[in-house]
Amino acid sequence: ARGLSWHSGDNIVTTSSEFPSNHLAWAALKRHGVELRPVDIRLADNAEQALIQAMDQRTRLLAVSSVQWTDGFRLELGQLGEVCRRRQVLFFVDAIQELGALPLAVERDHIDVLVAGSHKWQMGAEGLALCCIGEALRQTIQPLKLGWRMFRDPFEFDPTKQSEETSARRYESGTPNTLGQIALNASLGLYEQWGTDWVATRIRANTNQLIETLGTVAGLRVASATEPERRSGIVAIGSDRYDSSALEQALRKHRIMSVARGGLLRLSPHYYQGEQDMSRLCDALIEVHTR
Repeated sequence: ARGLSWHSGDNIVTTSSEFPSNHLAWAALKRHGVELRPVDIRLADNAEQALIQAMDQRTRLLAVSSVQWTDGFRLELGQLGEVCRRRQVLFFVDAIQELGALPLAVERDHIDVLVAGSHKWQMGAEGLALCCIGEALRQTIQPLKLGWRMFRDPFEFDPTKQSEETSARRYESGTPNTLGQIALNASLGLYEQWGTDWVATRIRANTNQLIETLGTVAGLRVASATEPERRSGIVAIGSDRYDSSALEQALRKHRIMSVARGGLLRLSPHYYQGEQDMSRLCDALIEVHTR
C-alpha cells in the first residue's frame, strides 16, 4: 500500500467485510488524504456491480477477497478485473480463502496483485505468504524494506557490486522462512500429483453434500450463498438454538474441527476428506443441534 504514490482525494474501493489484513493497510492511507470506500456486497443484488458503482474518476485501487472469510461468498473476479483494466484502476486480490481450493487465473482476470498466506488451502506452514505482482506494476511499487535478499545476487556481499532485482523478489528483503518453504513445497507436490481440477472437484463434492444435508434440518440454515458460481470451499451454518461458539466446542468433543466466525459456524472440508467424513460431520452437527 505505502509503496505506491498517493494523492489527496484518491480513493480505494473495498468490501465492508474484509479480513483485517486487507483493511488496515488501506485504512492507514487516510493520513495521506486517501478515502476508503467500503461496500456491503451481501446487501447488494449484484456484488460486482455494487463495487463497480462505488468507483469514480479518483478511484486508484480495488481491494477485495476472492472469497469472503466468514461465509465463503465468492466474487466473480473476471468481471471486476475487466472493469479495473479498462478504467486503469489497480486490482488487488486477497486469495487466501481460495488459492489451493479452486482454480484462479491471474492474467485472465486482470489481477495486478494477488496475495495469499500458505497455511490454509495450500496446507503450508504459518509465517509464509505468496505474492504475485504484474511485471509492469513492479516498476511502480517501491520497496519499503531494504535488505540483503532483495538484490539479483544476494550472495554478492560487496555493496558496490550489487544490482537491483527486477522480479518480485525485490520485495523480499530479509532471510526467508526456509522451513515454511520446505513445507509448502511438499504440499505443492501433492497438488502436482493429483491436479488442481481434481482437488476442486473433491472440494465441491464435499460442500455440495454439506449444503444439501444441513439445509434440510429444522433450525439450521446454510448462510453461505448456494448459487454454484458463488460457492467456495467454505460452508457457513447458522443455528436458531445455539451460539456458533457453542456448536464449535460441541463438535470438538466429536473430534471435528470447525470455527465460529461472524456469528456462524464455518466448515471448510479439504480434498483429503470425502463422503463418509461429510456424513459423520453432518450426523454430529445434527445430534448436537437437536439434543
